[in-house]
Amino acid sequence: MPGQHTLLAPAQLTWGPAPPSMPPGAKMAVLSGDPSKSEPFAVRAQLPAGYTVAPHWHPTDEHVTVVAGTFAFGMGDTLDKSAMTDVPAGGYALMPAQMHHYAVAKTAVTIQVHGIGPFVINYVNAADDPSRAKN
Repeated sequence: MPGQHTLLAPAQLTWGPAPPSMPPGAKMAVLSGDPSKSEPFAVRAQLPAGYTVAPHWHPTDEHVTVVAGTFAFGMGDTLDKSAMTDVPAGGYALMPAQMHHYAVAKTAVTIQVHGIGPFVINYVNAADDPSRAKN
């Protein structure tokens, strides 16, 4: 028996704050699945210009499609803006599991991330993890 289908127009997306493991200022909408569970998922994120995700890695593959704007990616343990690659709207990036990488929104961007959960962000430097910030 087939699973249940999902059909969403942009106005039907429910936007809310991104999880605490992401820097403040991002909005997120879950399109399908549950990113916190061991299952397929798809989410969208809206990030303001200049939004930066410090060097990090994921235990699972991360598939990113840039829906609007320009998102820049870099690889490694240290954020180096001169070594980043710009990915414009319509572009795609795959960050294999365990690959250390970082990202910067060159403009306001909307990205779509899909994969097999759980979707976890492990920061290379624990001090960069916004979920550990003291209030």
